[in-house]
Amino acid sequence: MSNAHRLLVVDDDPTLRDTLTEQLALSDTFEVVTAETARGAMDRVAAERVDLVVMDVGLPDLDGREAVRQMRQGGFRGPVIMLTGQTSDSDTVQGLEAGANDYVTKPFKFAVLLARIRAQLRQYEASEDAVFQIGPYTFRPGAKLLVGERGSKLKLTEKETAILRFLYRAGRQVVGRDTLLAEVWGYNAQVTTHTLETHIYRLRQKIEPNPATASILVTEGGGYKLLP
Repeated sequence: MSNAHRLLVVDDDPTLRDTLTEQLALSDTFEVVTAETARGAMDRVAAERVDLVVMDVGLPDLDGREAVRQMRQGGFRGPVIMLTGQTSDSDTVQGLEAGANDYVTKPFKFAVLLARIRAQLRQYEASEDAVFQIGPYTFRPGAKLLVGERGSKLKLTEKETAILRFLYRAGRQVVGRDTLLAEVWGYNAQVTTHTLETHIYRLRQKIEPNPATASILVTEGGGYKLLP
């Protein structure tokens, strides 16, 4: 599940934490990790890839809003959804000013939280701050850049970036050539599959250890997909 979104659930209530983890893990688009303290959350965000944080306000060691403020200062750019038992406007404003993206008031329906999570992830993926992992590379679509494990940088064209972004979002699903053409060039563009194949060829020259035997961007069933 290398293309799954990695969610960090932070709550000191073990029942709620376990319930959220179990429910979110039912979707193969999510990989869930947890923390029960603010410090534990900050350590995980600093050391691991985390795509979105669900953060309780009332944590035993530090107010969740202050934890979010410190996470932002440390460079974390992913979405943060705060969970709170407070319903006042001032409480919401404090959380948003600390760097949270959204607020969900307890008690809540899981379907509501899930919808908020998906909405925040969609917005983040379209932003300049989005960062994804593709094989050995860190993919920064906003900068049109792939960064290798040793810090090497591969500059991408706009179309190469769009191809990788769409294939990444498809996970392990094969994307047909016609679909990729329509999504990257537009439904009314006068381009052929030869144009797409040329871009795929050039992209492989950049990213594949052995372009003649693709192991990252592979051809399958009349289309393409990314492998971890």
